[in-house]
Amino acid sequence: MSDHEDALRYAFGAGEILLALRAEESNKGRSWSLGDRGDHEANVYLLEQIAGDHPNDCILSEESSDVSDRLNANRVWIIDPLDGTREFSELDRTDWAVHVALWERDRGLIAGAVTLPALNQGFGTNPSATVPEAAGRPRRVVVSRSRPSQAARLVAEAIDAELVSMGSAGAKIMAVVRGEVDAYVHTGGQYEWDSAAPIAVAEAAGLHTSRVDGSPMIYNQPDSWLPDLIVCRPEFADQALAAINH
Repeated sequence: MSDHEDALRYAFGAGEILLALRAEESNKGRSWSLGDRGDHEANVYLLEQIAGDHPNDCILSEESSDVSDRLNANRVWIIDPLDGTREFSELDRTDWAVHVALWERDRGLIAGAVTLPALNQGFGTNPSATVPEAAGRPRRVVVSRSRPSQAARLVAEAIDAELVSMGSAGAKIMAVVRGEVDAYVHTGGQYEWDSAAPIAVAEAAGLHTSRVDGSPMIYNQPDSWLPDLIVCRPEFADQALAAINH
């Protein structure tokens, strides 16, 4: 299989584990440990699958200590086994995701997949997603449920859009890919695993992706913290960046 196929297969497999945990939870009543169990079990699955298929590659995961020699590696899988733990734990919500991306030295992100298990949907880099036309609906900018940024408000004003809130970063970026919203702007900071796979999928689909100053997203850095990002339909990129950086 290709790296693209592997990424999507891993993301769907982790999603199946998470859905099984959710089903088990719904039968016995809600437990606050559900999110922790989901994080752990999906992470164990992804680590085993990647190590078995790609033993010479390194892995950067939200749920594992960063002890690999990834900064000297030629290939690094950047994974978030459960993006949106809070939403996953709320059994009626669908805005959580699994992220699997592959970074290669001198090339950056070369493959990625994001699945939305509760919706039985997956998006990869080859074949890439096709972003639907936005005609017939109001323009929208998606923001965090808890931390909508001023930059997002500026972009919404610039393109005459309404703000809508949603859970995980993966779900928000896939909302742009799915044509439900026009842009996602975040300035509160995230880690590489929060955005690597969604950015790979969005770029493959032809969307604009960058830091809010217009510079490219760069991964597998010594500090895995990324302060900000914007993902939007390409026709709004100039307006959005100008609004933020006026």
